[in-house]
Amino acid sequence: MPSPDILSPRAILEKLVAFPSVSRDTNLPLIEWVEAYLAGHGIASTRVPSDCGTKAHLYAHVGPEVAGGVALSGHSDVVPVDGQDWSTDPWIVTERDGKLFGRGTCDMKGFVALAIAGLVKAKARELKRPLQLALSYDEEVGCMAVASLVEAMVEGLPRAETVIVGEPSMMKVVTGHKGGLGFAVEVTGFEVHSSLQPYGVSAIMEGARLIQWANERNTENAAATPSELAAPFDPPFTTVHVGMITGGTAHNITARKCNFVLSFRQVPGDMEWDRRFRAQVAEVEAGMKAIRPEAGIAIERVFDVPALKPETDGPAEALARRMTGDNALNVVSYGTEGGQFQVRGYSAVVCGPGDIAQAHQPDEFITLEQFAAGEAFVDRVIDELCTG
Repeated sequence: MPSPDILSPRAILEKLVAFPSVSRDTNLPLIEWVEAYLAGHGIASTRVPSDCGTKAHLYAHVGPEVAGGVALSGHSDVVPVDGQDWSTDPWIVTERDGKLFGRGTCDMKGFVALAIAGLVKAKARELKRPLQLALSYDEEVGCMAVASLVEAMVEGLPRAETVIVGEPSMMKVVTGHKGGLGFAVEVTGFEVHSSLQPYGVSAIMEGARLIQWANERNTENAAATPSELAAPFDPPFTTVHVGMITGGTAHNITARKCNFVLSFRQVPGDMEWDRRFRAQVAEVEAGMKAIRPEAGIAIERVFDVPALKPETDGPAEALARRMTGDNALNVVSYGTEGGQFQVRGYSAVVCGPGDIAQAHQPDEFITLEQFAAGEAFVDRVIDELCTG
């Protein structure tokens, strides 16, 4: 029987879900609990605080101080439950019909619980290569903050050979995902009565030029022959999207302000969109300023998630395939921190329990079967680290 102070993965999941670590709020209570739990089992961990001090990443290392180990990566934050119709308390893990319900059970506190439990198990084993934990914040709001965690691990730990990002993939080995790039756009026009429209600048109508540019790029991309890297994706091309727009004062006044977020979901290898969008903004802005010099367009990058490129003979893919037996080609269109690790020299794949279709939903759940499959996967990784 395990020692009473060693929690099962299920018990750890219950602890994690009880922390409402929504991205807009602090995650420090959760980080403090993980830190204390690991310390109680002789595992030192390191925080990487946010600039504002209200959040922190955490990383930990078990085993010999050598390179070549495996890092298990997950995020601590979850999406809100506001306005969702839950049949259970989202902050209490509830078992029903072979499923564990609760916010984050699937995305992705289930995997984080398994990783924490795995570190404690590994501490008691004779590892020849180390096991590491990478626990991040703000994945759900752009996945940019994780860069500081990866850089801290590069500086503070022996470099892992492999990173397993445990996003829900039904334990399939995902070797590639799209990147994401988003800009907050604020168009400033010049107000006049709409009967005098040629003497003013409508922020909404000028913003519409950028949105129409996005429509044209989508049509152009869809018609092009996909590259070899893009072909496995659905859809097999980069998409451009605007989901919300605000602006204007009245129907008979040229709008002074227009705000929206324009984003790209980039297939691997298609990385010129920052330059192309800025060039289009400059072109539209020049036309505005020719009418009213005080008009203009301000843009701010709000997220930038590198794509995860399938690797040739990558050790992460090879390990995950050995552990799961999955030899299929799997790619996804959402982003993860995998690309952030890969661009800094790590070999990375996505492989974790649960179905992404349950993520962000009311009554989010992970099945007991998937949770058990995830635990068996981590156990096999530990066994391999003991063999060299």
